[in-house]
Amino acid sequence: MTGGVAIGEASRASGIKVPTIRYYEQIGLLAAPPRTEGNRRLYDASDLRRLRFIRHARELGFDIEPIRELLALAGEPDRPCESADRIAAAHLAEIDHKIARLTALRAEVARMADCSNHSVAGCRVIEVLGDHGRCASDRH
Repeated sequence: MTGGVAIGEASRASGIKVPTIRYYEQIGLLAAPPRTEGNRRLYDASDLRRLRFIRHARELGFDIEPIRELLALAGEPDRPCESADRIAAAHLAEIDHKIARLTALRAEVARMADCSNHSVAGCRVIEVLGDHGRCASDRH
């Protein structure tokens, strides 16, 4: 890619919206690219690879700071991968925690929704939402 591509093409090539690309530049996740005489940004192949890396990491649920660390590690190919493994393991633990919370949440809502009353006066949904003490668990 000689000279680079404009931000709209970088957006299409990476799958990241234009405002998000600008945001990534603003927070330093992506270096500000060179600009044309008309002040248009020009992204090269390495910028597009970086944007795709960021998009994929975001799709996998990684937050910005771990992505920043992973990008820095990617720039040091001869370095041991222990740090990357640690970052991935921490993210996996967060995912497991979210799954546990969602499982508890699902069980509580299913229990709450299993209401045999036909009027709001005795409706379990209304009762449980009105009094957290009626929940089966406090882990949601």
